[in-house]
Amino acid sequence: MVGRRILARTAVLLVGALCAMTLTGAQASAESAATGVRWGPCDSASLDGVPEGQRYLYSCGTHEVPIDHADPAKGTVEIAMMRRAATDPAQRIGSMFLNPGGPGTPGFTRPATDFGRFAPQVLDRFDLVGFDPRGVARSSPLRCFESQEDADAVLGGLVPVPVTAEEMSTTLDAYREQGEHCSRNAGELVRHMSTADTARDLDSMRQAVGDEQLTYVGYSYGTLIGATYVNMYPERTRALVLDGAVDPNLRTNDGSQYDRQRAQGFEIALDAFLDRCAQVGPDCAFSSGDPQAKFDEIRERVRAEPIAMPDGTVMDLNRFTETVSGALWSVHTLAPLAGDLESIHRVLHPEKGQAPKRATVLETPLVNSRLDNPSSDGAAPYVDSAYFGVNCSDKPFPRASAAVPVTAQQWERESPNFGRYQAFNDAAGCSAWPAAGESAYRGPWQHQADTPVLVIGNRYDPATRMDFARRMAEQLGNAALVEVASFGHVILGGSDCADAIVTDYLLTLTAPQQGTVCEPNVQPFE
Repeated sequence: MVGRRILARTAVLLVGALCAMTLTGAQASAESAATGVRWGPCDSASLDGVPEGQRYLYSCGTHEVPIDHADPAKGTVEIAMMRRAATDPAQRIGSMFLNPGGPGTPGFTRPATDFGRFAPQVLDRFDLVGFDPRGVARSSPLRCFESQEDADAVLGGLVPVPVTAEEMSTTLDAYREQGEHCSRNAGELVRHMSTADTARDLDSMRQAVGDEQLTYVGYSYGTLIGATYVNMYPERTRALVLDGAVDPNLRTNDGSQYDRQRAQGFEIALDAFLDRCAQVGPDCAFSSGDPQAKFDEIRERVRAEPIAMPDGTVMDLNRFTETVSGALWSVHTLAPLAGDLESIHRVLHPEKGQAPKRATVLETPLVNSRLDNPSSDGAAPYVDSAYFGVNCSDKPFPRASAAVPVTAQQWERESPNFGRYQAFNDAAGCSAWPAAGESAYRGPWQHQADTPVLVIGNRYDPATRMDFARRMAEQLGNAALVEVASFGHVILGGSDCADAIVTDYLLTLTAPQQGTVCEPNVQPFE
C-alpha cells in the first residue's frame, strides 16, 4: 500500500496525464504580440493568501504564441499569465517576469504567492508577472495520455530506485510505453518544448506587456530560461536575477554528465547536513555516535528489506530515498529529518531505548527531487508531461534504454544514496521519448547584454550545486556571482544580505562586487 502511494505520487509529479492538448488556429508571431495580453479578473482561488486590500492589484489573462516560432502556420498555444500591478504607478519601471523552475512547474500564481520575497520598493516600481510556460497547467498543456486510467496503467510500473532486474525492466518498460503514448497523443507541441521555445515565448510576452527590455527573476531550472534569453536577445535584456543556477553548457550538451553531477550535489548536501548534525551535538536528534555511519546503516538495511516502524509506517528504499532527498531542499526540514532518522535507527537498535517522537518529515515524500521546484498551484486536476518534454529536448542522452542499468550501477558507486535514483529518471525516460525538434539553444553562453546578470548560489544546494552557479557566472562572462553560505534550494527571501543586493540590482542595475558571500537568515538546528 505504501509503495503504491509513493509510485502514484511520483507518477503525478513526474508527468501526470489526461487527454490530448487543444490547439488554436494559426496566427503569425508578430500578430500575436501585437494583440497584447487579454487581461481580466483573476478567479478567487488563484488569489488565495492575498490580502483582500491588495486584490485590486491583480489581473489575469492569456497570450497566444506560435507552437513553432519558425513556422507560425502550425498553429498557436495559449500562455496563461497573472499580473500584480506596481503599487506606485508614477515611479513604475516596468514588468518583472517570474519563473519558479521545474521544468513543468506552474508559475501562473507566483505574483500572488511570491510577492513577499521582494522589498516594498521593488513592489512599488514593478508589475510582477507570472506565467505557466508552454505545455504547463493553464497554458495549453502537453499531455501524453488520453485518460487518467491509461496513465495509471503505464506509470504504475515506475520504481523510483529500482534494484532488482525485474524492477529495472518494469521501469524501463513503463518509460517506453510513456514514449509511445506521447508519440500518439501529444501532437506537434511535443517537438517544440525546448527552453529556447520558452525564451521565444517570453520575448513575445515582453512585447505584449509593452516593455522594451526584459526584467526577470528565475529560480532553479528557471535560471536556464534566463541564461538562454540573454544570449538569444542580449539587446532586449534589462536585468536578470538567476537564483539556484544550473550549468547551462553542461545541461544542454551532455545530459548524462549533468545528471551524474546533480546526483553528486545531493550527496554533498547530505554529507554537509550529517557533518553539521555531529557538530551541533544535542541540538540535532541524530547526533549521538557517528551520524554518517548510522545513516549508511539505515540505507543498507532498507535496501535489503523494508523497516516496519512502531506506528505502522513501512520504510523501503524508494520511500527513504525520495523523502531524504526531499528534506534536503529546505533548511526548515533538516531538524525534523534528523529526528526521524534517529527514530528509524532506534528501531534497528532497540537496546538504545525508546525512540524519540517522530517529527514525521518522512511520513510522506515532501518533494520529489526529480523536479527542480515541484510545487503545483492547483491549476488543473492533472500535472502535464512538460517535465520530460523540456528535459528530453534540452538534455542530450543516449537513446539506448539498455545502457541505463549500467549507468545506474556506475553512478551508485560514486553517489551511493542518489546515483541510481537519478539514473532512472531523465536518462531512462528520455531514452524512449519522442524525437524532439531542433529548436534547443546549446550556446555560446557569453552574452553581450550591457548589464551584468546576477547569479546566486547556495553553498549546500542539493538540486543545483554551488559549482553550477560558479560555472554559469563564468560562462555568461558579464555576470556577478553571490554565494550564500546556506543549506536548501534557492535563497531569495531567505537572506537579508542577498535580498538587499537583489533589490539594489533590480532598481539601479548595480551589480555587487565579485566574490560576495552572504549569510542566510536561518541555519540548520538554530
